[in-house]
Amino acid sequence: QVQLVESGGGLVQAGGSLRLSCTASGRTFSIFTMGWFRQAPGKEREVVEALTSSGTIYYTDAVKGRFTISGDSAKSTVYLQMNGLKPEESSVYYCALARYIGSYSYVVTSDRYDYWGQGTQVTVSS
Repeated sequence: QVQLVESGGGLVQAGGSLRLSCTASGRTFSIFTMGWFRQAPGKEREVVEALTSSGTIYYTDAVKGRFTISGDSAKSTVYLQMNGLKPEESSVYYCALARYIGSYSYVVTSDRYDYWGQGTQVTVSS
C-alpha cells in the first residue's frame, strides 16, 4: 500500500503563490507517474500537472508558465509550485500515483491512478 499526504494549501489573494507538497510512504515503485489534480465544487476532477519517474512533465495549458511540478526522491515528495493564482482555481488539490508511465491521454485520466491523497484546499480570493 501507498499513503499520500498533501500539505501547503490555504487562502491566498489573486496573483499570489502557494507551494503544495505530497509525501509518499509505503511501497515504492521504480516506474510511476505522480499527478496533481484539482476539483472545484460541482466540477469534474481535472489534471493540473504530472511527473513521471523518467522525468517527463505533463501539464494542462491553463497553468502553463505559472505552475511547476518537481520531485525530491530522497524525501519521496512531489511539489506543485503555483504562481499567479486566479480565483477560478480555487479547488481541492489532490496528488495521485499511478504505477505506470503513459502518454498525455493517460496521465489526464484520473481512473489511471492507483493511490490518492486526501486533498488540500486552495482558496484564491479576488
